[in-house]
Order: sequence, then C-alpha cells, then structure tokens
Amino acid sequence: MVDTQAPVIIEVALNGATQPDRNPNSPQTQEGLVEDATRCIEAGAAIVHTHAPDISIGGQEGAQQYLEHFVPVHERFPDAILYPTIVFGQTIEDKTSHIEPLAKAFPLRMGFVDPGSLNLMPTGDDGLPMPAEWVYANSPSDVAYKFALCERLGLGPGMAIFEPGFLRAALAYHAAGAMPQGAFLRFYFGGESSYRGEGKVDLLFGLPPRKSSLDVYLEMLGDTPLPWSIAIVSGDPWDGDVARHALERGGHLRVGLEDYAGSRAPNNLELVLEAVALCAEVGRPVASAAEAGKILNLPR
Repeated sequence: MVDTQAPVIIEVALNGATQPDRNPNSPQTQEGLVEDATRCIEAGAAIVHTHAPDISIGGQEGAQQYLEHFVPVHERFPDAILYPTIVFGQTIEDKTSHIEPLAKAFPLRMGFVDPGSLNLMPTGDDGLPMPAEWVYANSPSDVAYKFALCERLGLGPGMAIFEPGFLRAALAYHAAGAMPQGAFLRFYFGGESSYRGEGKVDLLFGLPPRKSSLDVYLEMLGDTPLPWSIAIVSGDPWDGDVARHALERGGHLRVGLEDYAGSRAPNNLELVLEAVALCAEVGRPVASAAEAGKILNLPR
C-alpha cells in the first residue's frame, strides 16, 4: 500500500558532464561544489551526487578530489548522504579504484551500481542519431563486482535504472537475497528537450517521461520493498507530469544540472526548491538527511 504521507527524499546531482557552456550555473570547482551542496542541503536535499573536477583520475588521488568537497560539506551537515561517480578506466577495478580509499577516509554510505548496458545515443541537429562509437557498458561481471564492493565496504547500492532490463537484473539480485543493505532504485527517463533549442533532443534511451512509463516500472517492481526515485535525463524534471505521479505513487525525486536539459538555465538550488514546492503541492513532507538514511536503511 502506498504511503502518501511518507517523507520524500530529494537527491541533487550537481554537475555531471554539464559544462558551463551548456549552463553557466554548473559547478566545476571544489569551492563551487561545496557552495552548491550547502545551498541545496539547506533547501531540502538529503542526497548529493557529484563528479570530481577530473573523473579520469582514480585511486587515492581520485578519492582526494572528492574529499576536498565532501569533508567541508560533511562537517556542516553530518547526516547528508554524499556519493561520487565512476572513474574513466579500462577495467572495473580501474573504474572503482577511488571508492575504497574514499570509504576509508570518509564516512561514505552510498555507492553506485548500474546493472546493465545501453546506448546513451546523442542526436545531431537534424534529429538523427549520431554515429558515436561509445557504449555505456556494464558487463554482468562488472555488475557483480560493484555489488560485492558495496557489500564489502558497507555501502548502500544506488542503482541507475536506464531501461527495464536493468530493473530485471536488480530484482534478480534482490530475489536471490544478494542485494546489499541500503539499495535505492533510480528510474531514469529519457527526456525530450535540449539546451540547443525547441524541437531538439540530446539523448535517446529508455522510456520517455510519461506516467505510463513509470507504471511499467512499478508493475515490474510489484510488492518488492525497494525504495525508488525518478529522474529525467536530458530534459526538464517537470515535463510530462511524471514527477507528480511519482510522488503520488510513493516515490522520491532526483533533480540537478547533471540531468537537466531544456529551455531554461536554472541553478541547482532552483531545481531543489521546485522539488520542495511540488512535494508541498502533493501533500508529502520532505525528508531530512537523517530521515533519508533511515528510509533507505543505509549501513553505518
């Protein structure tokens, strides 16, 4: 049964691959990341996801980049849930080489597991898919490695569900009793707008941001008690009314400049405040960072 009074976890993804030429409000420096994280947590965000200034660097040096903005934020907001992204590398060991040193130096509570592969297909100005050679690949072996890493380090696996096959894999782990504690599903919908102007779409993937698309995921999820949120990637989070539908169905929200593409040039704080306002309209309170950790059952 859906609890329409349950607190909503708001996550903000501060920067990702969004460069200032796309949106000048995207934080790229350590100081900018600290400032944006601070403002967003004060406004209601419980989870903050960031990309370090150079995500090609792994190991201890890569961890240090996250520590430079995680530590000052944690000192002010000790309950806030902060987590990094993957490192560019050849092997799964390379791609996650910063996680263990980061977890040893910082009270990291959330990791990441994307349980599948897909084409995040860019489009040209003519609307056609561009002949890019890159595929976002997570082999079954890589997926197992990341789940095992979360288990070993005591991190809740945050999962990006880009298309239904990703959810099927996650549900198989859960059904087998192999899902680490603190799992969190994020249903990502392929947005239908662009910084490039009206009629453009930046990425083609997955399901579009529709109520019916979310209903597909929720029917697959059934009675499985995994918490979930929604995000619109390459679009505006309020397009299609899927965000309101998610709140009415008991879900949570992810916003931020990593995902946003549209006719506006908002900052992260604006997007968080808009999420808070939508929660109020639907009649659900916003979860504090401490409440979010309990809702997700994150390890300590």
